[in-house]
Amino acid sequence: MVTIPRLVIAAPASGSGKTTVATGLMAAFTRRGLAVSPHKVGPDYIDPGYHSLATGRAGRNLDAYMCGPELVAPLFAHGARGCDLAIVEGVMGLYDGASGQGELASTAHVAKLLQAPVVLVVDASSQSRSVAALVHGFASWDPEVRISGVILNKVGSDRHEMLLRDALDESGVPVMGVLRRAEQVATPSRHLGLVPVAERRGDAVAAVAAMGAQVGDGCDLDALMALARSAPRSPAGSGAWDPVAAVQGAAGGGDGCDAAVPLPGPARNQGSGPRTPDGPEGGGPDGSGRGRPVVAVAGGPAFTFSYAEHGELLAAAGAEVVTFDPLRDVALPEGTRGLVIGGGFPEVYAPELSANEPLRKAVADLAAAGAPVAAECAGLLYLSRSLDGLPMCGVLDAEGRMSKRLTLGYREAVAITDSALAAVGTRLRGHEFHRTVLEPGAGSAPAWGMHLPERRVEGFVQQGVHASYLHTHWASAPGIARRFVERSAR
Repeated sequence: MVTIPRLVIAAPASGSGKTTVATGLMAAFTRRGLAVSPHKVGPDYIDPGYHSLATGRAGRNLDAYMCGPELVAPLFAHGARGCDLAIVEGVMGLYDGASGQGELASTAHVAKLLQAPVVLVVDASSQSRSVAALVHGFASWDPEVRISGVILNKVGSDRHEMLLRDALDESGVPVMGVLRRAEQVATPSRHLGLVPVAERRGDAVAAVAAMGAQVGDGCDLDALMALARSAPRSPAGSGAWDPVAAVQGAAGGGDGCDAAVPLPGPARNQGSGPRTPDGPEGGGPDGSGRGRPVVAVAGGPAFTFSYAEHGELLAAAGAEVVTFDPLRDVALPEGTRGLVIGGGFPEVYAPELSANEPLRKAVADLAAAGAPVAAECAGLLYLSRSLDGLPMCGVLDAEGRMSKRLTLGYREAVAITDSALAAVGTRLRGHEFHRTVLEPGAGSAPAWGMHLPERRVEGFVQQGVHASYLHTHWASAPGIARRFVERSAR
Protein backbone atom coordinates (compact mmCIF):
# COMPACT_ATOMS: atom_id res chain seq x y z
CA MET A 1 0.00 0.00 0.00
CA VAL A 2 1.08 3.60 -0.50
CA THR A 3 2.65 5.13 2.59
CA ILE A 4 0.69 8.07 3.94
CA PRO A 5 1.69 10.35 6.83
CA ARG A 6 -0.62 9.54 9.74
CA LEU A 7 -1.35 10.38 13.36
CA VAL A 8 -3.58 8.79 15.98
CA ILE A 9 -5.14 11.26 18.43
CA ALA A 10 -5.79 9.48 21.73
CA ALA A 11 -6.48 10.33 25.37
CA PRO A 12 -6.29 8.78 28.84
CA ALA A 13 -10.10 8.81 29.11
CA SER A 14 -13.28 10.00 27.45
CA GLY A 15 -13.98 13.70 27.87
CA SER A 16 -10.36 14.76 27.52
CA GLY A 17 -10.93 16.65 24.27
CA LYS A 18 -10.04 14.11 21.55
CA THR A 19 -12.81 15.22 19.20
CA THR A 20 -11.95 18.91 19.57
CA VAL A 21 -8.26 18.29 18.93
CA ALA A 22 -8.69 15.76 16.13
CA THR A 23 -11.31 17.84 14.31
CA GLY A 24 -9.31 21.01 14.90
CA LEU A 25 -6.18 19.42 13.45
CA MET A 26 -8.13 18.22 10.43
CA ALA A 27 -9.49 21.72 9.86
CA ALA A 28 -6.13 23.42 10.46
CA PHE A 29 -4.22 21.19 8.04
CA THR A 30 -7.00 21.44 5.46
CA ARG A 31 -6.78 25.21 5.75
CA ARG A 32 -3.09 24.85 4.86
CA GLY A 33 -4.13 23.29 1.56
CA LEU A 34 -3.52 19.65 2.46
CA ALA A 35 -5.87 16.82 1.53
CA VAL A 36 -6.66 15.31 4.93
CA SER A 37 -8.22 11.88 5.35
CA PRO A 38 -10.41 11.67 8.50
CA HIS A 39 -10.90 8.46 10.48
CA LYS A 40 -12.51 7.40 13.76
CA VAL A 41 -11.70 4.33 15.85
CA GLY A 42 -14.77 2.33 16.79
CA PRO A 43 -18.41 2.32 15.70
CA ASP A 44 -19.30 5.97 16.41
CA TYR A 45 -21.32 7.67 13.64
CA ILE A 46 -21.46 11.23 14.97
CA ASP A 47 -17.81 12.32 15.24
CA PRO A 48 -17.12 11.43 11.58
CA GLY A 49 -19.73 14.01 10.58
CA TYR A 50 -17.62 16.74 12.18
CA HIS A 51 -14.49 15.25 10.60
CA SER A 52 -16.15 15.41 7.19
CA LEU A 53 -17.10 19.03 7.75
CA ALA A 54 -13.48 19.84 8.64
CA THR A 55 -11.93 18.10 5.63
CA GLY A 56 -14.54 17.94 2.89
CA ARG A 57 -14.04 14.16 2.71
CA ALA A 58 -16.12 11.25 3.99
CA GLY A 59 -15.40 10.46 7.63
CA ARG A 60 -14.59 6.76 7.95
CA ASN A 61 -14.55 4.29 10.84
CA LEU A 62 -11.84 1.80 11.74
CA ASP A 63 -13.42 -0.89 13.90
CA ALA A 64 -11.29 -3.94 14.63
CA TYR A 65 -14.19 -5.68 16.38
CA MET A 66 -16.88 -5.38 13.71
CA CYS A 67 -14.60 -5.65 10.68
CA GLY A 68 -11.76 -7.71 12.10
CA PRO A 69 -8.16 -6.55 12.62
CA GLU A 70 -7.20 -7.71 9.14
CA LEU A 71 -9.43 -5.08 7.49
CA VAL A 72 -8.29 -2.06 9.52
CA ALA A 73 -5.25 -1.17 7.41
CA PRO A 74 -6.94 -1.88 4.03
CA LEU A 75 -9.97 0.25 4.96
CA PHE A 76 -7.64 2.98 6.16
CA ALA A 77 -5.72 2.88 2.87
CA HIS A 78 -8.97 3.00 0.90
CA GLY A 79 -10.14 6.12 2.70
CA ALA A 80 -6.74 7.81 2.64
CA ARG A 81 -6.01 7.18 -1.04
CA GLY A 82 -4.57 10.31 -2.65
CA CYS A 83 -4.33 12.28 0.60
CA ASP A 84 -1.40 14.18 2.08
CA LEU A 85 -2.18 13.30 5.70
CA ALA A 86 -4.48 11.01 7.68
CA ILE A 87 -5.72 11.80 11.18
CA VAL A 88 -7.33 9.05 13.25
CA GLU A 89 -9.41 10.01 16.28
CA GLY A 90 -9.37 7.39 19.01
CA VAL A 91 -12.19 6.06 21.16
CA MET A 92 -12.54 6.25 24.97
CA GLY A 93 -9.20 5.86 26.77
CA LEU A 94 -6.17 4.77 24.75
CA TYR A 95 -6.18 1.19 26.02
CA ASP A 96 -9.96 0.69 26.36
CA GLY A 97 -11.21 -2.00 23.98
CA ALA A 98 -14.17 -4.34 23.54
CA SER A 99 -15.41 -5.51 26.94
CA GLY A 100 -13.61 -8.64 28.08
CA GLN A 101 -11.59 -8.83 24.84
CA GLY A 102 -8.28 -7.35 25.96
CA GLU A 103 -6.89 -4.74 23.57
CA LEU A 104 -9.27 -5.68 20.70
CA ALA A 105 -10.74 -2.60 19.01
CA SER A 106 -8.98 -0.17 21.35
CA THR A 107 -7.23 2.92 20.04
CA ALA A 108 -3.93 1.31 20.98
CA HIS A 109 -4.80 -1.79 18.96
CA VAL A 110 -5.65 0.26 15.87
CA ALA A 111 -2.53 2.40 16.28
CA LYS A 112 -0.41 -0.76 16.27
CA LEU A 113 -2.22 -2.15 13.24
CA LEU A 114 -1.50 1.11 11.39
CA GLN A 115 2.00 1.50 12.85
CA ALA A 116 1.00 5.10 13.54
CA PRO A 117 2.50 7.49 16.09
CA VAL A 118 0.13 8.49 18.88
CA VAL A 119 -0.44 11.99 20.25
CA LEU A 120 -2.00 11.95 23.71
CA VAL A 121 -4.57 14.65 24.54
CA VAL A 122 -4.53 15.31 28.29
CA ASP A 123 -7.14 17.27 30.22
CA ALA A 124 -4.78 19.27 32.42
CA SER A 125 -7.44 21.35 34.13
CA SER A 126 -6.96 19.81 37.59
CA GLN A 127 -3.30 18.86 37.72
CA SER A 128 0.23 20.18 37.37
CA ARG A 129 3.29 17.97 38.04
CA SER A 130 1.16 14.82 38.15
CA VAL A 131 0.71 15.12 34.40
CA ALA A 132 4.22 13.70 33.96
CA ALA A 133 3.37 10.55 35.92
CA LEU A 134 0.19 10.10 33.89
CA VAL A 135 1.97 10.48 30.53
CA HIS A 136 4.85 8.25 31.64
CA GLY A 137 2.42 5.54 32.65
CA PHE A 138 0.58 5.59 29.33
CA ALA A 139 3.80 5.75 27.32
CA SER A 140 5.38 2.79 29.12
CA TRP A 141 2.33 0.52 29.43
CA ASP A 142 2.72 -1.09 25.98
CA PRO A 143 6.12 -0.68 24.29
CA GLU A 144 4.52 -1.39 20.90
CA VAL A 145 2.38 1.78 21.19
CA ARG A 146 4.46 4.76 20.15
CA ILE A 147 3.30 7.78 22.16
CA SER A 148 5.30 10.53 20.51
CA GLY A 149 3.70 13.74 21.71
CA VAL A 150 1.30 15.38 24.14
CA ILE A 151 -1.30 18.09 23.61
CA LEU A 152 -2.35 19.75 26.85
CA ASN A 153 -6.02 20.72 26.89
CA LYS A 154 -7.97 23.08 29.17
CA VAL A 155 -4.88 24.83 30.48
CA GLY A 156 -5.86 27.65 32.82
CA SER A 157 -3.04 30.23 32.60
CA ASP A 158 0.52 30.93 31.51
CA ARG A 159 1.81 29.84 34.94
CA HIS A 160 -0.23 26.63 34.73
CA GLU A 161 1.31 25.95 31.32
CA MET A 162 4.82 26.54 32.67
CA LEU A 163 4.29 24.04 35.50
CA LEU A 164 2.97 21.43 33.08
CA ARG A 165 5.83 21.90 30.62
CA ASP A 166 8.44 21.72 33.37
CA ALA A 167 6.98 18.44 34.61
CA LEU A 168 6.79 16.92 31.14
CA ASP A 169 10.41 17.82 30.40
CA GLU A 170 11.26 14.87 32.62
CA SER A 171 8.94 12.44 30.82
CA GLY A 172 10.74 12.42 27.48
CA VAL A 173 7.46 12.97 25.60
CA PRO A 174 7.42 16.40 23.90
CA VAL A 175 4.58 18.88 24.27
CA MET A 176 3.20 19.58 20.80
CA GLY A 177 0.34 21.86 21.76
CA VAL A 178 -1.31 23.78 24.57
CA LEU A 179 -5.00 24.72 24.43
CA ARG A 180 -6.81 27.07 26.76
CA ARG A 181 -10.43 26.63 27.75
CA ALA A 182 -12.69 27.95 24.96
CA GLU A 183 -16.47 27.95 24.94
CA GLN A 184 -16.75 28.67 21.21
CA VAL A 185 -15.45 25.22 20.30
CA ALA A 186 -18.03 23.41 22.44
CA THR A 187 -20.53 21.16 20.67
CA PRO A 188 -23.92 20.39 22.24
CA SER A 189 -24.73 16.87 23.39
CA ARG A 190 -27.85 14.86 24.18
CA HIS A 191 -28.80 11.28 24.98
CA LEU A 192 -26.52 9.54 22.43
CA GLY A 193 -23.59 11.98 22.41
CA LEU A 194 -22.92 15.03 20.25
CA VAL A 195 -25.72 16.50 18.17
CA PRO A 196 -25.01 15.42 14.56
CA VAL A 197 -23.80 17.94 12.00
CA ALA A 198 -26.91 17.46 9.85
CA GLU A 199 -29.09 18.87 12.64
CA ARG A 200 -27.07 22.04 13.24
CA ARG A 201 -25.05 22.61 10.11
CA GLY A 202 -24.64 26.38 10.44
CA ASP A 203 -23.56 26.21 14.07
CA ALA A 204 -21.42 23.14 13.34
CA VAL A 205 -19.56 24.98 10.57
CA ALA A 206 -18.78 27.80 13.00
CA ALA A 207 -17.72 25.37 15.73
CA VAL A 208 -15.40 23.44 13.41
CA ALA A 209 -13.86 26.71 12.17
CA ALA A 210 -13.27 27.72 15.79
CA MET A 211 -11.68 24.33 16.53
CA GLY A 212 -9.39 24.75 13.55
CA ALA A 213 -8.35 28.23 14.62
CA GLN A 214 -7.76 27.28 18.26
CA VAL A 215 -5.84 24.11 17.47
CA GLY A 216 -3.91 25.78 14.65
CA ASP A 217 -2.81 28.58 16.99
CA GLY A 218 -2.12 26.36 20.00
CA CYS A 219 -0.32 23.43 18.35
CA ASP A 220 2.97 23.06 16.51
CA LEU A 221 1.57 21.94 13.16
CA ASP A 222 5.02 21.59 11.60
CA ALA A 223 6.18 19.27 14.37
CA LEU A 224 2.97 17.25 14.14
CA MET A 225 3.36 16.90 10.36
CA ALA A 226 6.96 15.78 10.80
CA LEU A 227 5.77 13.21 13.33
CA ALA A 228 3.10 11.98 10.91
CA ARG A 229 5.72 11.59 8.19
CA SER A 230 7.84 9.44 10.50
CA ALA A 231 5.27 6.62 10.33
CA PRO A 232 6.64 3.54 8.57
CA ARG A 233 4.97 1.75 5.67
CA SER A 234 1.73 0.15 6.87
CA PRO A 235 1.81 -3.66 7.18
CA ALA A 236 -1.31 -4.26 5.06
CA GLY A 237 0.19 -6.55 2.42
CA SER A 238 -3.03 -6.76 0.40
CA GLY A 239 -3.16 -3.02 -0.23
CA ALA A 240 -6.23 -0.81 -0.11
CA TRP A 241 -9.70 -2.26 0.30
CA ASP A 242 -11.77 -2.04 -2.89
CA PRO A 243 -15.58 -2.30 -2.86
CA VAL A 244 -15.80 -3.78 -6.36
CA ALA A 245 -13.27 -6.50 -5.56
CA ALA A 246 -14.95 -7.12 -2.20
CA VAL A 247 -18.37 -7.64 -3.79
CA GLN A 248 -17.00 -9.79 -6.59
CA GLY A 249 -15.13 -11.93 -4.09
CA ALA A 250 -18.07 -12.41 -1.72
CA ALA A 251 -18.91 -16.05 -1.06
CA GLY A 252 -22.31 -17.62 -1.37
CA GLY A 253 -22.95 -18.17 -5.08
CA GLY A 254 -26.12 -16.65 -6.47
CA ASP A 255 -27.28 -15.42 -3.08
CA GLY A 256 -23.99 -13.58 -2.65
CA CYS A 257 -23.87 -13.66 1.15
CA ASP A 258 -20.91 -14.69 3.23
CA ALA A 259 -21.59 -17.78 5.28
CA ALA A 260 -19.27 -16.56 7.98
CA VAL A 261 -17.15 -13.56 8.86
CA PRO A 262 -13.70 -13.89 10.49
CA LEU A 263 -14.06 -12.84 14.10
CA PRO A 264 -11.11 -10.84 15.36
CA GLY A 265 -23.24 4.79 -8.17
CA PRO A 266 -23.46 7.57 -8.34
CA ALA A 267 -26.11 9.27 -6.23
CA ARG A 268 -28.68 11.47 -7.88
CA ASN A 269 -29.49 13.53 -4.81
CA GLN A 270 -27.19 14.08 -1.82
CA GLY A 271 -24.46 11.63 -2.84
CA SER A 272 -23.87 8.29 -1.16
CA GLY A 273 -20.74 6.97 -2.80
CA PRO A 274 -18.32 7.23 -5.67
CA ARG A 275 -19.09 6.40 -9.27
CA THR A 276 -18.36 2.74 -9.93
CA PRO A 277 -18.27 0.67 -13.11
CA ASP A 278 -21.56 -0.54 -14.52
CA GLY A 279 -22.59 -4.17 -14.12
CA PRO A 280 -21.69 -7.04 -16.44
CA GLU A 281 -21.97 -6.63 -20.20
CA GLY A 282 -25.62 -6.19 -21.14
CA GLY A 283 -26.45 -3.10 -19.07
CA GLY A 284 -27.82 -4.57 -15.82
CA PRO A 285 -26.02 -5.82 -12.72
CA ASP A 286 -26.98 -9.35 -13.80
CA GLY A 287 -26.41 -8.79 -17.52
CA SER A 288 -30.15 -8.68 -18.24
CA GLY A 289 -30.21 -5.21 -19.79
CA ARG A 290 -32.71 -3.96 -17.21
CA GLY A 291 -30.39 -1.26 -15.91
CA ARG A 292 -29.10 -0.61 -12.41
CA PRO A 293 -31.84 -1.08 -9.77
CA VAL A 294 -32.48 2.03 -7.69
CA VAL A 295 -31.73 1.50 -4.01
CA ALA A 296 -33.05 4.39 -1.93
CA VAL A 297 -31.07 5.27 1.21
CA ALA A 298 -32.68 7.36 3.96
CA GLY A 299 -30.73 10.47 4.96
CA GLY A 300 -31.36 13.94 6.34
CA PRO A 301 -31.32 14.99 10.00
CA ALA A 302 -33.39 12.03 11.26
CA PHE A 303 -31.19 9.33 9.69
CA THR A 304 -27.54 10.31 10.00
CA PHE A 305 -26.00 6.97 11.04
CA SER A 306 -24.37 5.20 8.10
CA TYR A 307 -20.94 4.05 7.04
CA ALA A 308 -19.56 5.38 3.76
CA GLU A 309 -18.63 1.86 2.67
CA HIS A 310 -22.30 0.79 2.60
CA GLY A 311 -23.16 3.09 -0.28
CA GLU A 312 -19.93 2.16 -2.05
CA LEU A 313 -20.69 -1.56 -1.74
CA LEU A 314 -24.26 -1.13 -2.99
CA ALA A 315 -22.98 0.79 -6.01
CA ALA A 316 -20.25 -1.78 -6.61
CA ALA A 317 -22.89 -4.53 -6.50
CA GLY A 318 -24.77 -2.82 -9.34
CA ALA A 319 -27.22 -0.46 -7.63
CA GLU A 320 -27.93 3.16 -8.39
CA VAL A 321 -27.80 4.61 -4.89
CA VAL A 322 -30.14 7.53 -4.31
CA THR A 323 -30.50 9.35 -0.99
CA PHE A 324 -33.74 10.90 0.20
CA ASP A 325 -34.91 12.76 3.30
CA PRO A 326 -37.95 11.30 5.11
CA LEU A 327 -38.53 14.66 6.79
CA ARG A 328 -38.87 16.47 3.47
CA ASP A 329 -39.59 14.10 0.59
CA VAL A 330 -43.18 12.98 0.13
CA ALA A 331 -42.28 10.10 -2.18
CA LEU A 332 -39.53 7.56 -2.56
CA PRO A 333 -37.02 8.18 -5.37
CA GLU A 334 -38.42 7.28 -8.78
CA GLY A 335 -38.01 3.61 -9.61
CA THR A 336 -37.05 2.51 -6.09
CA ARG A 337 -36.50 -1.26 -6.01
CA GLY A 338 -34.82 -1.54 -2.60
CA LEU A 339 -34.75 0.58 0.55
CA VAL A 340 -32.08 1.07 3.22
CA ILE A 341 -32.99 2.96 6.41
CA GLY A 342 -30.09 3.29 8.80
CA GLY A 343 -29.73 4.70 12.27
CA GLY A 344 -30.28 8.17 13.64
CA PHE A 345 -32.71 10.06 15.84
CA PRO A 346 -36.31 9.30 14.84
CA GLU A 347 -37.36 9.95 18.44
CA VAL A 348 -36.27 13.59 18.06
CA TYR A 349 -38.16 14.00 14.79
CA ALA A 350 -41.12 11.71 15.47
CA PRO A 351 -43.76 14.44 14.94
CA GLU A 352 -42.30 15.43 11.55
CA LEU A 353 -41.84 11.82 10.43
CA SER A 354 -45.38 11.00 11.46
CA ALA A 355 -46.78 14.07 9.70
CA ASN A 356 -45.25 12.94 6.38
CA GLU A 357 -48.08 10.52 5.72
CA PRO A 358 -47.53 10.18 1.94
CA LEU A 359 -44.00 8.90 2.45
CA ARG A 360 -45.02 6.58 5.28
CA LYS A 361 -47.60 5.04 2.93
CA ALA A 362 -45.04 4.74 0.12
CA VAL A 363 -42.66 2.86 2.43
CA ALA A 364 -45.46 0.57 3.62
CA ASP A 365 -46.55 -0.11 0.03
CA LEU A 366 -42.99 -0.93 -1.05
CA ALA A 367 -42.59 -3.36 1.84
CA ALA A 368 -45.99 -4.94 1.13
CA ALA A 369 -44.89 -5.52 -2.46
CA GLY A 370 -42.02 -7.65 -1.18
CA ALA A 371 -39.17 -5.30 -2.10
CA PRO A 372 -35.96 -5.66 -0.08
CA VAL A 373 -35.93 -3.31 2.91
CA ALA A 374 -32.97 -3.14 5.31
CA ALA A 375 -33.58 -1.19 8.52
CA GLU A 376 -31.21 -0.64 11.45
CA CYS A 377 -32.17 0.92 14.78
CA ALA A 378 -33.82 4.20 13.72
CA GLY A 379 -35.04 2.44 10.61
CA LEU A 380 -36.54 -0.31 12.78
CA LEU A 381 -38.49 2.30 14.76
CA TYR A 382 -39.60 4.09 11.58
CA LEU A 383 -41.06 0.82 10.25
CA SER A 384 -42.96 0.16 13.48
CA ARG A 385 -46.62 0.89 14.10
CA SER A 386 -45.88 3.86 16.36
CA LEU A 387 -43.11 5.75 18.14
CA ASP A 388 -43.96 7.48 21.41
CA GLY A 389 -47.62 7.18 20.42
CA LEU A 390 -47.20 8.79 16.99
CA PRO A 391 -48.02 6.76 13.87
CA MET A 392 -45.05 5.48 11.86
CA CYS A 393 -45.03 3.32 8.71
CA GLY A 394 -46.89 0.37 10.24
CA VAL A 395 -44.81 -2.24 8.43
CA LEU A 396 -44.00 -4.02 11.71
CA ASP A 397 -46.55 -4.95 14.34
CA ALA A 398 -44.58 -3.34 17.14
CA GLU A 399 -44.50 -0.08 19.08
CA GLY A 400 -41.47 1.97 20.06
CA ARG A 401 -40.91 4.37 22.91
CA MET A 402 -38.11 6.31 24.57
CA SER A 403 -36.43 4.72 27.58
CA LYS A 404 -34.21 5.98 30.41
CA ARG A 405 -31.87 3.05 29.87
CA LEU A 406 -28.99 3.27 27.40
CA THR A 407 -28.39 0.06 25.46
CA LEU A 408 -24.78 0.15 24.29
CA GLY A 409 -22.18 -2.38 23.30
CA TYR A 410 -20.72 -4.79 20.80
CA ARG A 411 -22.70 -7.89 19.87
CA GLU A 412 -22.11 -11.26 18.25
CA ALA A 413 -25.02 -12.39 16.12
CA VAL A 414 -26.08 -15.16 13.76
CA ALA A 415 -28.89 -14.91 11.18
CA ILE A 416 -31.66 -17.29 12.18
CA THR A 417 -34.12 -16.42 9.39
CA ASP A 418 -33.30 -16.24 5.69
CA SER A 419 -33.67 -12.64 4.50
CA ALA A 420 -32.78 -10.12 1.81
CA LEU A 421 -29.61 -9.38 3.79
CA ALA A 422 -28.35 -12.72 4.99
CA ALA A 423 -28.74 -16.45 4.64
CA VAL A 424 -29.44 -18.53 7.73
CA GLY A 425 -26.20 -19.13 9.59
CA THR A 426 -24.50 -15.89 8.55
CA ARG A 427 -22.38 -14.69 11.47
CA LEU A 428 -21.68 -11.03 12.10
CA ARG A 429 -20.33 -8.77 14.77
CA GLY A 430 -22.30 -5.58 15.30
CA HIS A 431 -23.11 -2.81 17.73
CA GLU A 432 -26.18 -1.59 19.62
CA PHE A 433 -26.62 2.06 20.59
CA HIS A 434 -30.06 3.35 21.59
CA ARG A 435 -32.28 4.73 24.34
CA THR A 436 -35.48 3.33 22.94
CA VAL A 437 -37.43 0.13 23.48
CA LEU A 438 -39.48 -1.76 20.89
CA GLU A 439 -42.30 -4.04 22.04
CA PRO A 440 -42.16 -6.81 21.06
CA GLY A 441 -38.40 -6.89 20.42
CA ALA A 442 -38.65 -9.71 17.91
CA GLY A 443 -41.19 -11.00 15.44
CA SER A 444 -42.33 -14.56 14.73
CA ALA A 445 -39.34 -14.79 12.37
CA PRO A 446 -36.50 -13.02 14.23
CA ALA A 447 -33.58 -11.49 12.35
CA TRP A 448 -30.73 -12.41 14.69
CA GLY A 449 -29.78 -14.74 17.47
CA MET A 450 -27.52 -12.79 19.83
CA HIS A 451 -24.65 -14.45 21.69
CA LEU A 452 -23.21 -11.49 23.60
CA PRO A 453 -23.77 -10.10 26.18
CA GLU A 454 -26.64 -12.56 26.62
CA ARG A 455 -28.42 -15.13 24.47
CA ARG A 456 -31.62 -13.78 22.92
CA VAL A 457 -33.42 -13.34 19.62
CA GLU A 458 -33.93 -9.90 18.11
CA GLY A 459 -35.42 -8.15 15.10
CA PHE A 460 -37.91 -8.93 12.37
CA VAL A 461 -37.88 -10.68 9.00
CA GLN A 462 -41.06 -10.58 6.94
CA GLN A 463 -41.33 -10.74 3.15
CA GLY A 464 -38.38 -8.60 1.96
CA VAL A 465 -37.98 -6.70 5.25
CA HIS A 466 -34.99 -7.18 7.56
CA ALA A 467 -35.27 -4.86 10.58
CA SER A 468 -33.17 -4.88 13.73
CA TYR A 469 -31.53 -2.73 16.39
CA LEU A 470 -28.15 -4.17 15.38
CA HIS A 471 -25.78 -1.81 13.54
CA THR A 472 -23.48 -3.69 11.17
CA HIS A 473 -20.51 -2.76 9.00
CA TRP A 474 -20.98 -4.32 5.57
CA ALA A 475 -17.27 -4.24 4.73
CA SER A 476 -17.01 -7.23 7.07
CA ALA A 477 -19.50 -9.17 4.91
CA PRO A 478 -19.74 -7.59 1.44
CA GLY A 479 -22.04 -10.39 0.35
CA ILE A 480 -24.78 -8.50 2.19
CA ALA A 481 -24.68 -5.73 -0.42
CA ARG A 482 -24.46 -8.18 -3.30
CA ARG A 483 -27.39 -10.22 -2.01
CA PHE A 484 -29.49 -7.10 -1.36
CA VAL A 485 -28.91 -5.69 -4.86
CA GLU A 486 -29.60 -9.05 -6.49
CA ARG A 487 -32.92 -9.21 -4.64
CA SER A 488 -33.66 -5.61 -5.66
CA ALA A 489 -33.01 -6.42 -9.34
CA ARG A 490 -35.48 -9.33 -9.40
